[in-house]
Amino acid sequence: MIRWAIAVFLLIATMLPAAARENVTVATMRLTDNGALFLAATRGYFKAEGIDLALRAYPNPRAVVQALAAGAADFGLAGFTATAFELAGKGKIKAVAAQVREESGFEGNEIVASGVAHSQGLRKLADLATRSVAVTELGSSFHYQLSQIARVHNFDAASIILKPLHSFNAVMDAVATNHADAAILPAAYARELLLAGQARLLGWYSDVDAQQLGALFASARTLESRRAMVDKFLRAYRHGAADYAAALLRHDSSGKRKSDEMSDKAAAEIAYYVYPGEAGESANRRVAETAYFLDAQARLDFGDVARQVAWYKAQGLIGKDVDPRNVVDLTFTAGR
Repeated sequence: MIRWAIAVFLLIATMLPAAARENVTVATMRLTDNGALFLAATRGYFKAEGIDLALRAYPNPRAVVQALAAGAADFGLAGFTATAFELAGKGKIKAVAAQVREESGFEGNEIVASGVAHSQGLRKLADLATRSVAVTELGSSFHYQLSQIARVHNFDAASIILKPLHSFNAVMDAVATNHADAAILPAAYARELLLAGQARLLGWYSDVDAQQLGALFASARTLESRRAMVDKFLRAYRHGAADYAAALLRHDSSGKRKSDEMSDKAAAEIAYYVYPGEAGESANRRVAETAYFLDAQARLDFGDVARQVAWYKAQGLIGKDVDPRNVVDLTFTAGR
């Protein structure tokens, strides 16, 4: 009887994981910024929590949060934008953990000048006053960063001529062909221009100010009906964040990023998602060299989120009723 009971228990135990598995869809972009998610997926952390993961790639942060709000995904990883804040303010999505951030001592978004503008005196960030700057869209994190550059360097942000071009490739092309004097771009995109000799580096935003660039968002429906699953998902995601930080955010005594077997392995696993079909040393190196800072516990900087919300409201880019306390679900994420 005892042997039979043990056999039945073991049979049930082996059946439970398959029966209890949950299907979860994540909307995201093919960026190193989402490395914590990609590492957690590759290393089986979601499967260990009983989650079968489906990833859907979108072209920009706005598309990610719109898909999430529309019910096409359970979670979304995206930068903070006017659209994200507006949807969160309306209660359709909420931030539950951190994505990457701008942090002193780590390279982040890069501010670049076109060849012609550089030759005509655009040599430092303070020179951006009265210049044309290409951005993906009004209300993007790049728009916000331009205003903070103006604040820090004491010039009127309204003097900047903004050129919204809707995609990173269009922004790059505008700088390369001298149709825009400057741009702020994710490091991976800026490096392409710099290596091709089509732009000049003015600086890194992380040297200007710290900023919480984005978050892991959950849909309102997911938070209301699948809270136990959200806990499991966050455990796996935070495990990925810890691995990302341990592998890619170390510096040696001279301040250079450490490169070793651990960083190489993590970079290769992330490159599989970021550069599909381009697996190899070049793709791995691009990941390792452009890894932004990420809190190892995926904690959000709530104070900075509140500052961003205040700026977006002041610019009339989001409704006056958007409350930062409604943007973030503090029952899931501990702030910094």
